[in-house]
Amino acid sequence: MVPAIALCLKFAAAGDIPMLLTGDRWVDAAAREGITASRVHGLSLADLRDAVDLGQALHEQAAELAAALTPQLAALKPDLVVCDVLALGASMAAELLDVPWAQLSPHPLYEPSRWLPPMGSGLAAGVGVRGRMRDAVLRAMTARSIRQGDRQRAVVRQRIGLSSPGAGPVVRLIATLPALEVPRADWPRNAQVVGPLLWEASRQRISPPPGEAPLVMVAPSTAWTGAADMAGMTLDALGDLGVRAVVSTFAPPPRELPDWVRSGPGRQDELLRASSVLVCGGGHGMLAKALLASVPVVVVPGGGDQWEMANRVARQGCGLIVRPATVDGLRDAVARVLGDPGFALAAARAAATVADVRDPVEVCRAALSASAAT
Repeated sequence: MVPAIALCLKFAAAGDIPMLLTGDRWVDAAAREGITASRVHGLSLADLRDAVDLGQALHEQAAELAAALTPQLAALKPDLVVCDVLALGASMAAELLDVPWAQLSPHPLYEPSRWLPPMGSGLAAGVGVRGRMRDAVLRAMTARSIRQGDRQRAVVRQRIGLSSPGAGPVVRLIATLPALEVPRADWPRNAQVVGPLLWEASRQRISPPPGEAPLVMVAPSTAWTGAADMAGMTLDALGDLGVRAVVSTFAPPPRELPDWVRSGPGRQDELLRASSVLVCGGGHGMLAKALLASVPVVVVPGGGDQWEMANRVARQGCGLIVRPATVDGLRDAVARVLGDPGFALAAARAAATVADVRDPVEVCRAALSASAAT
């Protein structure tokens, strides 16, 4: 979904001059959108999937990113640096240069809260004495990892010449639908929900199969935790439901396709407007796209973020979870969503909450003005 490109386009439309510093993959894509983009020089990040201590490895990479970015940022002389929530090194580089920075969370606020169970559990906030005790026990189980991460970050910050913990961002941009957030009494004062930042990676268009039967869109997960061969399994499930299907993917077709199926890259927003249900892995960006189009979902989630988002959607009645993934389970879930208009109504209610978001450009400008005044 590349929220950074979407945000750059908003800044450009408002008359600002955005500059995107990114990896090789998105430089040309940003340029096609008229955005000035540059690769982060001198940076070659390792694949951390097999890291023994992922937290330590991420913090070591943050130090590398800070060192690589600092001279580039210094040359650009930015008024504001917007950093992805996972790009710790980018925020460190901004601090080294004493430049105000904003944190971009391309999903709901995942910061721990004393009012909620740990993110990734998929649980709603506990109710009553037992529910609150459950959440307290779960938070205690994750507290050690959080403290360890804080220590690792402090060591890296001190190594590159920063105090710990630092002043933090002037504002946090929470790029989600309000419907996908959960209430918390300790919501950070500088956090603003700005709506999903969505950008279509493909300019191609794919035509759905002809006919009047309901259209099922399938978006196989690209996350490490996603279910294997989700597209093939879903097509097996849909075979006797009398539907049409389109698989939205840059990968080759999973097999020779029947005439009721199309597969390939294409604008997902257009496909969703024609769809009756989406089958996906539960990544935030895809779910946000579906709900904005008032399309209910059948979610085949992995762990962590996907499991959390799937449960938030299911609790609101916008869709169903299938886990573990089976052909029968997918068939039953798709049939149920297609047969019950309540799911589409719930998705439409979620879409309507976009009226409550703030404009990210205005939020950044206001935060920058407030920072300059202090």
